[in-house]
Amino acid sequence: MQDIHVMLDEDFSDFSIGDFPYDHEHSAMGEYHFFPEKGYKGNWFDPISHWGYRGPSWLITAPFMDGSHCMEQMRVTEPMEKSAVPILRSGDTDWTDYTVTVVMRACTKTQIAGIAFRYQTSMMHYGFFFKGDSVELHRVNKLERTVIARCPYTWDPDNFYELTVRVAGSDISCFIDDKQVLEAVDDTWSHGCIALCSCMPAQYASAKVVMDDAAFATYNCAKETHAAIVAGKTDALPKMKLWKTFDLKNFGAGRQIRFGHLTGTDELFFIICQNQKRVFKDRYPAISCMTAVSFRTGEILWQIGEPRDDENVIQLTTDLPIQVYDIDNDGIDEVITSWDFRLRILDGRTGQEKASIPTPENVEPPESVTSLEYGKYAYKRLNVDAIRIVNVSGNDRPSDIMIKDRYSRIWIYDKDLHFKWKFQKYNTGHFPYGYDFDKDGKDEIFSCYNMIDDDGKLLWSLPINTDHTDEIIIGKMDPERDEFLAIVSGWEGFMLVDKAGNIIARDINGHGQRISTGTYRPGEHGLQICTTTYWGCNGIVYMYDCKGNELWHQERLSNGNVIAPVNWDGSGRDLILLNGDPERGGLMDGDGDVVVRFPDDGHPTLCAEVLDLTGDERDEILVWDRKRLYVYTQDREQDQTRSETYVPRKYEAYNASNYRGEFHFPRWEKKPK
Repeated sequence: MQDIHVMLDEDFSDFSIGDFPYDHEHSAMGEYHFFPEKGYKGNWFDPISHWGYRGPSWLITAPFMDGSHCMEQMRVTEPMEKSAVPILRSGDTDWTDYTVTVVMRACTKTQIAGIAFRYQTSMMHYGFFFKGDSVELHRVNKLERTVIARCPYTWDPDNFYELTVRVAGSDISCFIDDKQVLEAVDDTWSHGCIALCSCMPAQYASAKVVMDDAAFATYNCAKETHAAIVAGKTDALPKMKLWKTFDLKNFGAGRQIRFGHLTGTDELFFIICQNQKRVFKDRYPAISCMTAVSFRTGEILWQIGEPRDDENVIQLTTDLPIQVYDIDNDGIDEVITSWDFRLRILDGRTGQEKASIPTPENVEPPESVTSLEYGKYAYKRLNVDAIRIVNVSGNDRPSDIMIKDRYSRIWIYDKDLHFKWKFQKYNTGHFPYGYDFDKDGKDEIFSCYNMIDDDGKLLWSLPINTDHTDEIIIGKMDPERDEFLAIVSGWEGFMLVDKAGNIIARDINGHGQRISTGTYRPGEHGLQICTTTYWGCNGIVYMYDCKGNELWHQERLSNGNVIAPVNWDGSGRDLILLNGDPERGGLMDGDGDVVVRFPDDGHPTLCAEVLDLTGDERDEILVWDRKRLYVYTQDREQDQTRSETYVPRKYEAYNASNYRGEFHFPRWEKKPK
């Protein structure tokens, strides 16, 4: 007789009565901050978020008079195509063959309630559910929810039932109270953990997963083999070494940071901005303090405004209107910003104003402005959402200034703050991209789904009029094709788009939030493209080849994954920055393995960024919160035997944003003899 190996045995007795941890604001903080929900989670994780939620999805209740607990799902919803079903996952996605049993009560027959298994992500799994006067077996594959088996079943929402699923290879068997009710053969998902899953209120009294000897031996062997492979990769790479720390005193903030040479020398500075939110959530933030700090000395160069020691300064989920750039080409970076309804150019050395103009008046009919809160303008003049440096004038270097509102309009000014043109059509997206597509020396602007010529006239639009583009990359990722756009556009998905506006590849893989490209898998054709999701099916990381074919997917057990490419060892292979947490973050390779981890040294984890600070072309990792900023570098020198140095082309530092797709386009430079 085979031994039984218990992989999960949960009765929720370790939980106190109350809410399962959740984001009380249901905010966008987790798009690019590591912002874990506070409280005890045990072995469970909730991967679902939604801006329309109120209160928790899951709570621990005690419906029994004996004091035992249930995990209760309390939302009322339905499995819509571009949406998410409430889920609470547990276990290891490397599990293959196992038996899972839950004791549960579905509190109504209106919608599905049951258990998910071979769960890889909230968009890829099987499910065994009560539904109406039947039970159903579902296969979920991104937007496709398929009922692969169904049978009538008499059940009562007043009662608890024991649901059991056995998976062995492609065979699936489903039982209720030890009686088999469904079976199917399906090989779509060969492995995955389990999850509680329901669209209507349901109570789960227990959950248990067991494996027999053979399944456990196979699983254990695979885990050990994979662990050895990852250990080998890790040993071959430099580890993180703390390089510098900075005390942010009372002027710290979240991911509202910029970098530049403010004194016209090789000394690098960072500017960090605090804000005040006004009117409605994060739609009208105003910069309240701006502090310039030397990376070399840690000293404050200058400070504008009044700093405040207040947690509210990190609770911002938008950009702030600031860039650092030598706009007048005098060798010294200026600060281009908007403060108190004026577009201002500040001297980088002192923070003093060199020039300014009022921001545009809000003259368009309010009903024509996308997502205008309350259907009215809150202010006479534009509260600038973001700033970008572009080149629509055809100058030798970028020197035009683009400003935008949150979601509807963009304006262009030259370096002397003379107005050039404005554009409005449906939605701006978060951070429009300037790029010379037609090689005439002038930038076109790609904004949301619209390609705009250098004179402000529309060239083409994608045939999409819902959601908006969150992040954009433009370049030559496929050696067999010309340059193209790679974008993520919320529930409109991940897309590759050619210069004429033709969609050449598309995958609706959740609410696409972030995107990057680099040489993540050296030796493979072209560059690889990494994306991640937020809102609804949260935290799913995908890897694609240069033609838009999915290579793998995984659901990260955290938010705040910035997925920026990292030149860590100078070998030409890029790693991917997740977040700064020692357990959930680190640097991931193109196979989805975390191969460089942060030390568990008490460092801040809220924000993370990539920047070359030591001058050896390899990247350092910055992590910070409101009080402290840490910089990590490599614990060893790079290989000096190479005749060339890997210096990938990166996003310009003068166009910083929380909503920019990050890229490393390969570039090698010969070392001086």
